[in-house]
Order: sequence, then structure tokens, then C-alpha cells
Amino acid sequence: MTTIALPNGTMVPALGQGTWNMAEDAYRHADEITALRTEINFGMTVIDSAKMYVDSECERLVGHAIARRRQDVFLVSKAYPQNASRARLPNACEASLRRLSTDRLDSICCTGAERFR
Repeated sequence: MTTIALPNGTMVPALGQGTWNMAEDAYRHADEITALRTEINFGMTVIDSAKMYVDSECERLVGHAIARRRQDVFLVSKAYPQNASRARLPNACEASLRRLSTDRLDSICCTGAERFR
């Protein structure tokens, strides 16, 4: 798997897994978890999710998929633009951590980050 260096020097696979449209149908959850885990096994260890995907259900699904594999994954999530402030972003991240059942995010994307300047 080809890797790239992030600005801080962290090396990650050049290709990751997006989770848009996952967790929309409870009957597909087991297959979606299997798919995420299979791709981790093949080296696609960057997983991108967001609260905005199916009103948080996607983050819960990802949390189940990476259980006992967290150390193998580079986890990315996104915050809503209305949470792009020093006052609101920490709470948004904490809520994502709870849904993902993890103690850390490796990257957070936040539209509206220009407000931090």
C-alpha cells in the first residue's frame, strides 16, 4: 500500500475508507462492519466518519468495526460548521469519541476553521 506523509510526519496509507452512506440500514450493519474490518486487514487503515452521517449512527458503526483494532487505525472525523469554535469544538469531539468508543481521534476536520484565526 502506498503511503503519504502528513504535515506532522505521520505516515498513512494514500487510500482510506470513507463511510458516507454506511449505517443507513440496520440489516446491513454486520456486512458493513465486515467490510471495514476486511479493508483494515488489507492495509486501508485510514477511516473517515462524521456525526453528520446518519445522525451519528455511522460513528457508532465505525466504533464497533474498530473495536480491538484501534491501534491499527488512523481515525478521522468531522465536526459540523456550527461547532467550529473554541467553545464548541471540544464538546463535539468528546461526543464523537463516545460514539466511536475510543479515547482519541487522529484527525478532525472542521469546516469553518477560519474562525480559529
